[in-house]
Amino acid sequence: MPMPWTYRHAQKEFASFLADARDRMSLGSDNMTYTAVEGVFVTFRARLRPVEAIAFADCLPAVLRAIFLYHWDVMAAPRPFGSRTEMTREAQALRPHHNLTPDNAIEATAFALWRHVNRRDFEAALARIGPEAEAFWRPEVTDPAQIAPRII
Repeated sequence: MPMPWTYRHAQKEFASFLADARDRMSLGSDNMTYTAVEGVFVTFRARLRPVEAIAFADCLPAVLRAIFLYHWDVMAAPRPFGSRTEMTREAQALRPHHNLTPDNAIEATAFALWRHVNRRDFEAALARIGPEAEAFWRPEVTDPAQIAPRII
């Protein structure tokens, strides 16, 4: 079996994702974008049971999967979903002295993520977690073509 594309081209895939997220958040650097995305991932992951988090992570490109799982306390009890505003504040609290995460961080991360995942697998994973997960990862688009898979 050949090596999966996501492993062979992990850096190219990650750079493409970061560019989409950075542009959507209007941030000035990959470092700022990374912190925002990490905050969004940590915020979402805190609401999942381990089995849900692993199923979600399995849908992500290789580098994003690693970021999603990094420093995860699997023994922590899942937190309830809150409003998007409340969860955005939580994402913004990651490394507060070095965090310029904008108010659209969750939506922008969702926008970029949809362009870099297998839509069918991602939808199925979110549906298994539930409507709160589907709402968390719903980007604000008027045309579904905006989040069509990106060719990189």
